Amino acid sequence: MTDEPIRSVWRALIRFEPQKIVPEVAVRNTIGFTLAVIIGTVLASPSTGVVAGLGALNVCYSDGTDPYQFRARRMLIATLLVGAAVVFGALSAHSNVAAVTVAAVWAFAAGMLVALGSTAGDIGVVTLVTLVVFAAKPLPVVDALEAGAVAAGGGLLQTLLSTFLWPVRRYEPEQRIIGAIYGDLSRIAEAFRLAPPSAAKAPPMTRQISDARDALAPLDRDHGAEAERQVFLLLQAERIRLSILNAGRLQRRLARDDDGREAATAFGAILEQSSAIIGLIGQRLRRETVSMSAAISRLTADVVAFHRNFVPGDTGFRAALLRDVQRQSVTLRSQIRSAAWAASGKNIAPAREPAAAQEPTVWWPWRLRFEGHRARLLANLSLDSTVFRHAVRMALCLAVGDAIGRSVGLQRTYWIPMTIAIVLKPDFTGTFARGVLRIGGTMAGLVLATLLFRFIHGGVAIDIALMALFTLLLRWTGPANYGIFVIAVSALVVLMISVTGVAPGNVIAARAMNTALGGSLALLAYAVWPTWEKTQTRAVIADLLDSYRAYTDAVLRAYAGEPVSLIDAVRARARRVRSNSQASVDRTSGEPGVTAREAASLNAILVSSHSFVHAVMAMESRLYRDRRDPAPAWLPAFGASVERSLRTLSAALRNPDAMARRSRIDVETPVPGTGGNELMETEADRVRTSLRSLGEEIAKRDWL
Repeated sequence: MTDEPIRSVWRALIRFEPQKIVPEVAVRNTIGFTLAVIIGTVLASPSTGVVAGLGALNVCYSDGTDPYQFRARRMLIATLLVGAAVVFGALSAHSNVAAVTVAAVWAFAAGMLVALGSTAGDIGVVTLVTLVVFAAKPLPVVDALEAGAVAAGGGLLQTLLSTFLWPVRRYEPEQRIIGAIYGDLSRIAEAFRLAPPSAAKAPPMTRQISDARDALAPLDRDHGAEAERQVFLLLQAERIRLSILNAGRLQRRLARDDDGREAATAFGAILEQSSAIIGLIGQRLRRETVSMSAAISRLTADVVAFHRNFVPGDTGFRAALLRDVQRQSVTLRSQIRSAAWAASGKNIAPAREPAAAQEPTVWWPWRLRFEGHRARLLANLSLDSTVFRHAVRMALCLAVGDAIGRSVGLQRTYWIPMTIAIVLKPDFTGTFARGVLRIGGTMAGLVLATLLFRFIHGGVAIDIALMALFTLLLRWTGPANYGIFVIAVSALVVLMISVTGVAPGNVIAARAMNTALGGSLALLAYAVWPTWEKTQTRAVIADLLDSYRAYTDAVLRAYAGEPVSLIDAVRARARRVRSNSQASVDRTSGEPGVTAREAASLNAILVSSHSFVHAVMAMESRLYRDRRDPAPAWLPAFGASVERSLRTLSAALRNPDAMARRSRIDVETPVPGTGGNELMETEADRVRTSLRSLGEEIAKRDWL
């Protein structure tokens, strides 16, 4: 037992993620909220303005910078669900039994939505909070429907503000996403020139590339010239990333030899110039006016000079290395020139392979997507599922909290179930960090609201201005730190309720008491019936090895003549599974009861898997050269050996007892020396070494 859980919670408490700060989104969300409040207040009453503002506020959490199609669909779904939550909440409030039952059912559904991803889970929580708030006051059917329509109207206003530029700047979000990808590529190219990538770490830009592919998935159905350009640029970005990773390793190999240091320095200059041009491509995609022709001419001159000054010999590893560096430099220059051409708005060759050579597109028709979501939810309807246990815990705890609130004589007891809905998460660190921040942040926000009412309060106009200020705060810096978010929300809620004529002193006292009670109940519920990530980690890492097996098989089949386009889908899945496995190991390491030895073993398994995939990525990068070496004769047998080894290791993770009965795990992948393809043999040897290390770590069983 270590103090890692305490450190893990503390890191979550103080974590500040500046990459989540998006001023553009914060400003338009603030405008949408403020307009909804003003319109509702002017046309009807302050109470109506508050309902409209709540609708806009709850829907704004579904806003983002992703493509308009994704954004509009997500925000419209949130709008409809928020309106429905208002109606169901107001109608169920006529009976305590009905209100508790409806809240529990909705809480279970919200918990299950976590299985569909963080976005779906967030929408579930937001609508659950809306439900319990409006379940505090019964309304007649007509009034409930009117309140639901007003809330939906606020959400629709927020959606319109987020997407009103869609007709005139259709592809701007896609361009900005790809521009950010090229900016990140430029930075890693420069970093790898100075310090080559470590095979012990996960390949860089895993999350960014995965998110970009998901965001641009709808373009697979759009065959317009501009859509083709965006798809091509993302495809080139992925290939440039592979080339940069391989180039960094080649430069390091050159620099190891005294005779190769001069060549390594010259190759470093090529990488430096490549980094500069990639950065210019990113700027161009972000609509900045830049010229790339002179930089591309310098890159071409550097590549030509490298070929002229460093002539490889006929035989030997150093000669093979120099030939490989020359081919890599030509490939990288060609990829960068193509990307620069596309970014400049020039016509490009089709970005897609013939239909017969493609994998099924990631963007499915809505019926197939619905079937996929339903299948995922059904697969999680088991006590073995962390998602299902989270949903059951959420439903039971919220029902208990709601029932307690309705049975005691406290004011505004809906803050009890609301706090439970916000605090409870599937994992230990998320739940306890949120619980502490929710209680502490609420108290701080209430103190701030008290001071504001004492010294600034002066009418509805000033209150609306203060609400706009706190909305801006929670949408600007709130995503970066949950404590800031809670402080802003607490002050904002008090302001919204005061606009309806309720004395702020009573609101502040009631919220403080009920938030503390709700947060305590949530933490107690998790402590009584926890769901530990460590029970899922073995399966998650096994999925990682399975995805790497599919990726390796696709790469080696491409060497045998199959289309390289078949690699894209399995590479994308491997990236996504890698992100999940890293997150799972991080959560496991922060849980009580996990020893330092267990955490170290899990991280050692990940390190070996990173080394493995670096080697396979180096193999893939060679597929995109204009002059590709013939596949070595040993490659089919090598591929079959790798597949057997990964299957064995995956099965061992899923069934440790069966592994214990085996005398050893076979991870041998022999590569005979052939006198040619020396660098391919080097990568194959790295694969073999990584598999051996994986087998040794898994066989120790320290991770059990």
